Amino acid sequence: MKLTEKEIEIVEILETNARISDEDIAKMINESLDATKHLIAKLEEMKVVVRYTSIVDWSKIEGHEGVTAMIDVKVTPKRGVGFDEVAQRIYRFKEVKSLYLMSGAYDLSVIIEGKSMNDVARFVSEKLSTIDSVLSTTTHFILKQYKHDGTIFEPNDDDKRIVVSP
Repeated sequence: MKLTEKEIEIVEILETNARISDEDIAKMINESLDATKHLIAKLEEMKVVVRYTSIVDWSKIEGHEGVTAMIDVKVTPKRGVGFDEVAQRIYRFKEVKSLYLMSGAYDLSVIIEGKSMNDVARFVSEKLSTIDSVLSTTTHFILKQYKHDGTIFEPNDDDKRIVVSP
């Protein structure tokens, strides 16, 4: 699908700040408000703009303990559908937040969230590993998030350390 320059400008603006007003976007792209609203609606209808989201630093919220894991998955693709069929089975699990087809040693990268490491382990052993096409998995637990989707997370007060040189 080929987008116009104005449409690409709008997508770039919204990707940076989904809360920006239509009026501000119209000024930024030098277009009327009605034309801008029409272009945004068109982008949403074409599923170029899929969803508006917020990035939350959950580590700053007391009592919101959880675990995020990245799981590398090696699978056997099926004739005629490749990786799509197994990917669809995996992304339907509520624990799965993201799923990517990858190049390299593993075929799929799955990002999941659980309440504990045991939840993640249970997901891998009872749900993911039991899928016929799944050959192997490697689980990586995210210990700390520094940057997400271009947003740098500021350290918590607990994370600030005094470094003493010997």
